[in-house]
Amino acid sequence: MTDVLDQQGLELLFLAARTHTGFRPEPVADETLRRAWDLARMGPTSVNCQPARIVFVRSAEAKEKLKPALAPGNVDKTMAAPVTAIIGHDMAFHDRLPVLFPHADARSWFVGNEVLTQATAFRNGTLQGAYFILALRAVGLDCGAMSGFDNAKVDQAFFAGTTIKSNFLLNIGHGDATALHPRGPRLDFAEACRVE
Repeated sequence: MTDVLDQQGLELLFLAARTHTGFRPEPVADETLRRAWDLARMGPTSVNCQPARIVFVRSAEAKEKLKPALAPGNVDKTMAAPVTAIIGHDMAFHDRLPVLFPHADARSWFVGNEVLTQATAFRNGTLQGAYFILALRAVGLDCGAMSGFDNAKVDQAFFAGTTIKSNFLLNIGHGDATALHPRGPRLDFAEACRVE
C-alpha cells in the first residue's frame, strides 16, 4: 500500500480532532455506530484475536445503571452524552480463534495460561478501542475517552455472568466546540522516541 492520506483526512483523524467533554443534543444513529465498528474491526490484533466487546449505553435506564460507577467529575458529561460506549475485552477470546485464526492451533496457546490470556485480551482490546476512536472520527462523530470509573461496578452492572471485563469508557456524539479547553501540548519526537 503506497497511498498517503490527504491533509483533510489527517485533520479529521488527528490534527483537528479533539477529545470532547460536551456534546450537542443531536442523536447518534445505530447505523453510524455500526459503520464505525465495521472500520475499527479491520485494525490488526495479535493472531487476529479481536477481544474487544462494546456496550453502547444510550437509554436513560442504562445511563442510570452506569452512573454509580462514575467518578464525580465524569457524571454530568456522561449523562449528557448521546451515547457512552463501554470498551471491554473478552477473557475467553481464545475460544473464537479456531475461526479467526485457522492457520494454527492458537487456542491451545492460551488455555490454562491466565497471564498470557489476560495480557493479550487487555492489550489487543485496548488497541481495538483506539481503532474505534479513529473510526468514530472517520464517520463524523466526536468522542471523549475516560478512565475515571469503577471497573468492578461496571462489570457487575453490564457484564455479570460473562467473561468480559471493562477497560475504558468513551462518550460519543457531535462535539460542542464551545466546551473545549485549549489543546494540551504533545511530546515531540526527541522527547518520546529514539532510534537505535
